[in-house]
Amino acid sequence: MSAVDVDAYVGGPGSGADVLVVGAGPTGLALACCLARRGVRPLVVERAAGLFPGSRGKGLQPRTLEVFDDLGVLDEVLRWGGPAPVGMAWKDGVRLGEHRMFDDAEATEQEPYTGPWILPQWRTQEILLARLRELGGDVRFGVEFTALTQDADGVEALIASDGGPAVAVRARYLVGADGGRSTVRRLTGIKMSGERVDPTPLVVADVVVDHLDRDNWHLFPPAEDGSRGFAALCPLPHTQEFQFVGQYPEIRAELSADDVRTLVAELTHVRAEDVREVRWASDFTVNAALADRFREGRVFLAGDAAHIHSPAGGQGLNTSVQDAYNLGWKLAAVLCDGAPEALLDTYEEERLPQAAAVLGLSTRIHRGEARRGAATRQLGIHLRDSSLSRETRSGLPDGALAAGDRAPDGRRDGLRLFDLFRGPHFTLLAVDTDLPEQLPQLPQLRTARIGAYEGYGRGLFLIRPDGYTTWAASSAAGAADLADWAVRVAGPSVSAVPAAG
Repeated sequence: MSAVDVDAYVGGPGSGADVLVVGAGPTGLALACCLARRGVRPLVVERAAGLFPGSRGKGLQPRTLEVFDDLGVLDEVLRWGGPAPVGMAWKDGVRLGEHRMFDDAEATEQEPYTGPWILPQWRTQEILLARLRELGGDVRFGVEFTALTQDADGVEALIASDGGPAVAVRARYLVGADGGRSTVRRLTGIKMSGERVDPTPLVVADVVVDHLDRDNWHLFPPAEDGSRGFAALCPLPHTQEFQFVGQYPEIRAELSADDVRTLVAELTHVRAEDVREVRWASDFTVNAALADRFREGRVFLAGDAAHIHSPAGGQGLNTSVQDAYNLGWKLAAVLCDGAPEALLDTYEEERLPQAAAVLGLSTRIHRGEARRGAATRQLGIHLRDSSLSRETRSGLPDGALAAGDRAPDGRRDGLRLFDLFRGPHFTLLAVDTDLPEQLPQLPQLRTARIGAYEGYGRGLFLIRPDGYTTWAASSAAGAADLADWAVRVAGPSVSAVPAAG
């Protein structure tokens, strides 16, 4: 992209983008989709010449499927993915039997998606990029972000295309979604704290293997004498490929296809010559690290730039998408709807502790101290302690839905709740009670009344654009402070208007 291309995109010299997103991985693409559908102009720049080519983050958890439902990409995700295969343990070329890698979960009315759903990362990114283009956005590939300065009104960044001269682009906000070695994080001076999870490096590769069935996730335990590490081969849906993961003696400057073939033969019963193709490979050391903060002025960190996980349990990509989903609606509310700037402080308030908790879970799973159970599905993540959550009821029984909880799905009175929630709006849901006569004039507020539903209990629930309840009351009689509360999430322009008849 030339300097002229940049000027054309952001409106010419002296103008700028609403949000500059650095990095076009799942985090950056999901964030750009969240922004674009709300009328915000994201400029997404990616140093690489194209999308990430590998399968690395291949497991999509149920909460991420809910996000993708809302973003309008779930049909494609379901079309090109598949459920996680049952594990099959091997020893010396002999099947030892099935191994349940994940605790089973059945779909329910409140939680319609189970997981993990297997979809190679490159496919997830293709789907998100296609959706971004549908929404009028795009990615500028081959563009490197090199420097930034910021003031009270915005951020000025230097970006260079294909080794050419750097040009300045101004944006209201900048989001670093540029991975574990984030340039944005380094330039803002934000530190990371963490630990080495495993001293033995891992290789991850996408391989085409002959003479191996695609019905199982093939597992190869380490040798009892410690002479050989563990390995796994997982079939990737709707491709010829398996994702190979194996312990590796050392990180190398270059990892050749023959290196991968040799390692597959050493750790499994698959012969090197049966690895017909090596389409992508990477080696890395397993670390766990968390940024000390997720914001510096008008610059935010999201995804691997903010937290680095072990791949065990399939939490990294999913946690990153949750970052984007949380930040996207808040940036749009400030930029488009007049919400207070303080709303953006709640991004770090809500996401940093969640990322810390999930990071700890990934580490425990990697070390065999926890199972891949309900916590990995991320449906139980709640925001009850957030300053954006207000519960006006008292004496709620254990397990009752409260402000700060994820809003469940369900079908009542001919209405599917996820269909009601889908979109960039707030939703006021009355369950087995009446809507208040006066409603807060929130942007694009939708209202609905349904009959009794055990998933919610009786009451009024104001649901945020990211599917979490932000306010709850027992009935319309308790809704006196609803408009006051709405100011916190939508700005001082909120006023009460009569409810629709």
